[in-house]
Amino acid sequence: MWGWGGSVPAKIAGFAHCGDLLPDARHPSGGRCHGRLRLMYQPHRLNNSRLVLLLQQWTQPQGGSARQDVAEQLSQWLSTVDAVKLSRALHALESSQTPAVTTLGRGTVDVRALQASLQSTRAELTDLVTAKAAPAKPVRERADNTPVDGPDPEAGADFAVHAARYLALQKQMDARLAALRALIRQSLSMGPEGLRRLALLDAVMDQMLGAREQRLWASLPGHLERRMAHLRAAHQQQLEAAGRDDEPQRWALPGGWLFAFEQDLRALLLAELQVRLEPLAGLLEAAQSHDSHRPPTTTKTSEPVTGMIE
Repeated sequence: MWGWGGSVPAKIAGFAHCGDLLPDARHPSGGRCHGRLRLMYQPHRLNNSRLVLLLQQWTQPQGGSARQDVAEQLSQWLSTVDAVKLSRALHALESSQTPAVTTLGRGTVDVRALQASLQSTRAELTDLVTAKAAPAKPVRERADNTPVDGPDPEAGADFAVHAARYLALQKQMDARLAALRALIRQSLSMGPEGLRRLALLDAVMDQMLGAREQRLWASLPGHLERRMAHLRAAHQQQLEAAGRDDEPQRWALPGGWLFAFEQDLRALLLAELQVRLEPLAGLLEAAQSHDSHRPPTTTKTSEPVTGMIE
């Protein structure tokens, strides 16, 4: 997820949609875009993402309304120095010249095949995220030191169990999407000049913001842990107000606080997946837009992408 504070555009490449990527494209204001890439920024997509809305919803009942807005926190990505580096990278792209023979040898990009790969990866990761977790079965010793076979209804209240699951799913998302993003960039780099520059720009942005993205993803389990504590505290307050005893065996049933937490965990994972997919979807939308502006050609399209993503 890419964002800037101050006067720098809120997003680029992944969250941005690229319009006409032809070498002579001009900015709507009349001036040339950096690298002659006409980038149509849409900062509202960051503010309206499910991830931001979900975190805002969680922080409000916990007295977080006085804090800095979540979207504003996520937008503080590039310092002035970073912005200067980005400007230099864009200028380098603008100044780069591709030999004519190389340009003539470039073909079209099979955007449909890449989109199919993206949809397949999205579906597979969604299935992983929404799969029902196995009941926790911590080893508890009996008098004869044998473990208990059945699930412990209170084991799910240990956040460490859920943290391990969340981190494992994050690793799978990271590996699958990084491989697919590299494949998309490689495919775009074999296409026309405009798409080649877009691939280079995405590589620059990925390198510049990758570490910040990883820190963001690493912070999400902390939000989830606080959410769990909030739900359990609310559950305890309800019991005290009603004068009832707790029933751990009902925690994970519909209406129970642990059931609600499991729903929130899946919602956070799905929201994270949506944000992680944005840069890839943006690249493909840009490629599709580029193809729609190209004149008819008899150049044979590339073969469908198959078997590239494990």
